[in-house]
Amino acid sequence: GQRLFYYRHVPHEPEPPHSEQIVFQDEHLVVADKPHFMPVTPGGRYVHSSLLVRLKRRLGIDTLSPLHRIDRETAGLVAFAAQPAHRDEYQALFRDRAVEKIYEAVAPYRDDLTLPRTHRSRLVEDADRFFVSHEAPGAPNSETQIELIARHGALAHYRLRPITGRRHQLRVHLAALGVPIAGDAFYPRVLRGPDEPDDLSQPLQLLARALAFDDPVTGQRRHFESQLRLQALAV
Repeated sequence: GQRLFYYRHVPHEPEPPHSEQIVFQDEHLVVADKPHFMPVTPGGRYVHSSLLVRLKRRLGIDTLSPLHRIDRETAGLVAFAAQPAHRDEYQALFRDRAVEKIYEAVAPYRDDLTLPRTHRSRLVEDADRFFVSHEAPGAPNSETQIELIARHGALAHYRLRPITGRRHQLRVHLAALGVPIAGDAFYPRVLRGPDEPDDLSQPLQLLARALAFDDPVTGQRRHFESQLRLQALAV
């Protein structure tokens, strides 16, 4: 009747520069603040240092399951189902776009960029480089609402509301508008591959700031805010 877990050995697995923070926990949900450079789930060079494995060990909840994903380079909120019985109900919220997701980013300021605006485009995976996406002709399959929060000299603080959830959507959309996110090693051009060492002094200035939804299990209105702050705004 025992349940055994096997995690493959990864030699010289990179340790994240910062630890995760628990934002909320009850019997149904766990919400954590993920730091930059930590993947949500095991993969590639990261197993024990992934957010999922670290939380399972820290909280002692072997049934923990992520309800959505954010990029390894992105910091901020990630929600997990604590019980398998309710996993599908929570995941359906994200599939059906019933979750309000708010991100913040720091990127160059352009006085000729009209904001607020909604950016729509067709995103496809790059045929030659599996780890990046790009805009292509055709019917849009991605949508992001973009607002200006404040200007900081040559940089600006943006609020982003992704309506869809394509890979690297926010990063591609801002780069396409001529304001690539500060610290982005992939957009508008690839500076290093996914297996090359990170520059820990230059994290991607993208933060999953808030999540809000009606809880399908308890019926409560849930609203969570990240306690993290983008490095470029900390000066």
